Amino acid sequence: MIGAIIGDIVGSRFEFHNHRSTEFEFFHPDCDFTDDTVMTVAVADAIMNGLPFGKTLHEYGRKYPNRGYGGRFGHWLLEEDGYKPYDSFGNGSAMRVSPCAYLAKGNREQALAWAASSAICTHNHPEGVKGAMATADCILMAAEQKSKEEIRRRAEELYGYDMHFTIDQIRPHFGFYETCQKTVPQAIECFLESHDFESAIRIAISLGGDSDTIANITGGIAEAYYGVPEAMRSHALQLLPEEMRQVVNAMYE
Repeated sequence: MIGAIIGDIVGSRFEFHNHRSTEFEFFHPDCDFTDDTVMTVAVADAIMNGLPFGKTLHEYGRKYPNRGYGGRFGHWLLEEDGYKPYDSFGNGSAMRVSPCAYLAKGNREQALAWAASSAICTHNHPEGVKGAMATADCILMAAEQKSKEEIRRRAEELYGYDMHFTIDQIRPHFGFYETCQKTVPQAIECFLESHDFESAIRIAISLGGDSDTIANITGGIAEAYYGVPEAMRSHALQLLPEEMRQVVNAMYE
């Protein structure tokens, strides 16, 4: 999960100011956590404490406002009664899903069930649910040290993503997309082209588009495959409120 959080933090300053290169200061003073981190921590909290996903996401979103929430999700946070899904296929379902994979401890059935449940409380469109499940599945395969070719085939054959592209090929014309369809396969490819955790994040940023979310999804997969350097982990945790640090530390414990 910390890999996803690091991706979000590093990508935060590039979301609306894309940087189409892998050369940049990794932890710039302007970097901060966004809604991606808030929702990721909320999912972890819900699983560890047996809480409803919708209610927990709602409470965290209200507790940490002004973190870059999407328009429809922002309206959902304003609702006082009930947590009704709104048929979204936005990438919010995929960016918060990494705890579902890590806390399942290798149990694929459990991880995918949590991934689906964490999505449908808001993103109940089939593509929104698929994006969350595909991301969790890739994290599990990465943790099991499956080959990158096996991970690519899983994304193609089970989830129907077209993975016949490279980041260099799509970078020049890649726009700002907030859908799972235009975020999840691209984030998977960023991981597939990497050689360590840091390079995965740098490739994700270089693509442009919704930089913090692409790097978040990429980072969750890359952590499972490579691990995360301790210095990066410590730096990211220092940027989080104490309550959120406690959730992250509790998850790894």
